[in-house]
Amino acid sequence: MRLYEFEAKEVLRRARVPLPKSVMARTPEEAETAASEVGGPVVLKSQVLSGGRMKAGAIKFAEDGAGARAATAEILGITVNGQQSVGVLVEERRDVAQEYYAAVTWDGRAKRPVIIFSDMGGIDIEEVAEQHPEHLSRTHFSNLAPLSDYQAKVAVSRVGVTGNDLGPLTRIVAALVKVFVERDMTLAEINPIGKLADGTFVALDSHMDMEQEARGTHADLLRSLGIPDEDTRMARPPTEFEIAGAKVNDADTRGVAGNITEFDGNLGLIIGAGGGSLTLFDAVRAAGGNPANYCEIGGNPSVAKAAALTKLVLSKPGVDKIAVMMNVVSNTRADMMARGIVKGVIEAGYDPAEKIAIFRIPGSWEEEGFAILRKYGVEFVDRSVSMHEAAARAVAKMAGT
Repeated sequence: MRLYEFEAKEVLRRARVPLPKSVMARTPEEAETAASEVGGPVVLKSQVLSGGRMKAGAIKFAEDGAGARAATAEILGITVNGQQSVGVLVEERRDVAQEYYAAVTWDGRAKRPVIIFSDMGGIDIEEVAEQHPEHLSRTHFSNLAPLSDYQAKVAVSRVGVTGNDLGPLTRIVAALVKVFVERDMTLAEINPIGKLADGTFVALDSHMDMEQEARGTHADLLRSLGIPDEDTRMARPPTEFEIAGAKVNDADTRGVAGNITEFDGNLGLIIGAGGGSLTLFDAVRAAGGNPANYCEIGGNPSVAKAAALTKLVLSKPGVDKIAVMMNVVSNTRADMMARGIVKGVIEAGYDPAEKIAIFRIPGSWEEEGFAILRKYGVEFVDRSVSMHEAAARAVAKMAGT
């Protein structure tokens, strides 16, 4: 789950990281007032869940409130990588003497979190790593042992930072590490950290991604940031379809039927079980199919929950058929899934035999589930047919639609 810059900076503020004075504005009028509150020249930054704002012209400068109002009106009309701005962060403009980069993320190869630090901030860190590797440090640490500022100091000093700069930069990086660990982040980044003309340091921009599964753990934080429970954003804001999927899942605590991501295809997917969702989604694409969505279902959801998810997937414009597929599971009853899926198709106004391309849910109560599917003329397969073969059969059926 990705945070907007203004949200990430609020997390940093609570961690006592020094920040420029800023105010979030949703309209040009609010930006004019905000600029007056901030005082002096300001920078106005589009709030989107994507990079590339400067290249898109979505970061502008103004000398006063009137200029901020005009600049905001322009920014709100600019899309950045297909995303519309939710507002503008009005921030005081500071004289920066040098820029640094700091991030904490997970190193999959080392299976440990890592601090990445550079004395060449304000540009893509990939460019620094490729062209100036001596200006970048990687410092691994344990997320099980008590946190120590020592690792942060090592990360900063490895690129040659010494003297009066070492202390404040270490404190900023240490605070970033603490945020990463305590808030279950997958990425906590400040780019750049600005050393100002007076020798002080501030976080000029920030980017944070939180583990999606950690939302419940940190519900207090998200609500305090004004993020509603149904906001399932990742690298972009959630669509209405995705928000509706979250509501389906939250309405019934039995099992899982949600985590929906919307795509532009014509084959609706109701898939899941032990990593099966990703496998089946990829299998559909490998067979030449065009998925309308990604989702996860499992954990023995109720008939009503399975039916609600089915109706939601079928409500998406352009969906010609649905494929219902899961890995081999022991705790999900095939008969309840069959009953729920068929119920959802019928309540959506369709014939199950025509609308369900394939049904593959090996689990308990299989024979009872298969009896239901036979009654409605739905094609089904058992565990002797692989997930990839089932996906291929579903895609083949789409040729006639």
